[in-house]
Amino acid sequence: MTSGKPELSLIEGSAATLHHSTGLKNVEQLVQLRWLAVEGQMATILVVHYGLQIPLPLKSLFTVVLFLIGFNCIERLRRHIAADVSNTELFVALLVDVGSLTALLYFTGGATNPFIFLYLLQVILGAVLLATWSVWTMVLITSTCFVILSFVYEPLVLPPQYEGSFLMPYIGGLLICFALNAALLVVFITRINRNLRARDTKLADLRERAVHEENIIHMGLLASGAAHELGTPLSTVSVILGDWRRMPLFAGNAEIMEELDEIEAQIKRCKRIVSGVLLSAGDARSESAAETTIRTFLDELVAEWRASRPVVHLTYDYRFGDDMHIVSDSAIKQMIHNVLDNALEASPDWVALRVRREGQSLELVITDRGAGFAPAMLAELGKPYQSTKPKPGAGLGLFLVTNVARMLQGRVSARNLPEGGAEVKVLLPLESLKLPEDERGV
Repeated sequence: MTSGKPELSLIEGSAATLHHSTGLKNVEQLVQLRWLAVEGQMATILVVHYGLQIPLPLKSLFTVVLFLIGFNCIERLRRHIAADVSNTELFVALLVDVGSLTALLYFTGGATNPFIFLYLLQVILGAVLLATWSVWTMVLITSTCFVILSFVYEPLVLPPQYEGSFLMPYIGGLLICFALNAALLVVFITRINRNLRARDTKLADLRERAVHEENIIHMGLLASGAAHELGTPLSTVSVILGDWRRMPLFAGNAEIMEELDEIEAQIKRCKRIVSGVLLSAGDARSESAAETTIRTFLDELVAEWRASRPVVHLTYDYRFGDDMHIVSDSAIKQMIHNVLDNALEASPDWVALRVRREGQSLELVITDRGAGFAPAMLAELGKPYQSTKPKPGAGLGLFLVTNVARMLQGRVSARNLPEGGAEVKVLLPLESLKLPEDERGV
């Protein structure tokens, strides 16, 4: 069986989309960090030049800062039009930061400038964002820049008041550099980790959904095979019942004929179920997407369910409002039947179905007066084999309901009512139920 391949492709495509989304968010974090760096650089240049009276080559320094501002504007624009972000792009962006820092340090004392340790910030950011080869390349480049700046740089010309006491401003610069590195790393790494955790959470949800959908496909294949196999014996039993009806031994006994009528009705129901399974499996797919309306679809669904189940009392409260055209899908019908069947099993004397319009969604609320859900079942709603029933295979009803709703972009919730009983709410977007305009039989 190759049923897992579509789900694998879905996961790979979704994972790639999440990776691209996370990359764009990380670029946004780099852009914000670069704006902070620009503001800090300008403030430091002005304070050192005018406050500490240490002459700096303002024209050269502000040229570097303006270049960094221009690059950051391009990066911000790129973020809004880009579909993805590659490792190479992040690497080049960090190299631009390293180059700008190197130029600023060259004009302000080289390795004697305490802010040279800002190279560590670039290396750490690379370790978080880049592939392994890129990180080690970044280490090599920054180390090379450090060595070059130890020999090639424009020395600072200190005013007379700092002669013989250069250590104090240097230690002050180191302290500022350390605090700046620490603060930026805490802010940036925290945001990056939040992006990565959000991506990992979504990937985990996608993997869990793929497992559920693969289980559904496997069950669908088994059900389809069983439906094909059941067709022949059901037809055989139907023929035998017809022969029995004509036999004098049975034809003259009203009680036996009544039982034969009941057996025949149940056989017809089994045939309808088998036909529905084959229809959903694709054997008669061209006939499955018929046009109807919400009112007609639900009225017929309730009438069919009421006639084929031992229902004592069903409260059907339809208050959707203006009717609208939808697709009559056997999967949706089976989904609602599953919830009603569960409610009937828990509460044989009374079941309620309430239909409402909730914004742009169809809201179906099924209520019963049974014992309610176990807390563990509510916590694991939508997972297979979550049931208190002792029979084998129990717990697939709500699992199938949840996944059909999910495929229609809807959702299923359940809760226990304070007055007793349970409530299951199914919310289906109206857009997913509509028949496409080019298929409307107007």
